[in-house]
Amino acid sequence: MSVIYILIFFSFIVAGGFLLAFLWAVKSGQYDDGYTPSVRILFEDKKRKDTKQK
Repeated sequence: MSVIYILIFFSFIVAGGFLLAFLWAVKSGQYDDGYTPSVRILFEDKKRKDTKQK
C-alpha cells in the first residue's frame, strides 16, 4: 500500500513539472501567433535560385 502513496507523490511532482513548463511557455510567448499557421498554406514558397551551373 505504501508503494501507491509513493507513486501518487511522484505523479504529482511530474504533473507539477509539466504545469510549470506549460506556464513558462505561455509566459514566454510560445502561443502568441494564432493567425499565421492557419494561412501559411495559402502563401507560395519562395523561389530558390539554382546555384548549380551545367
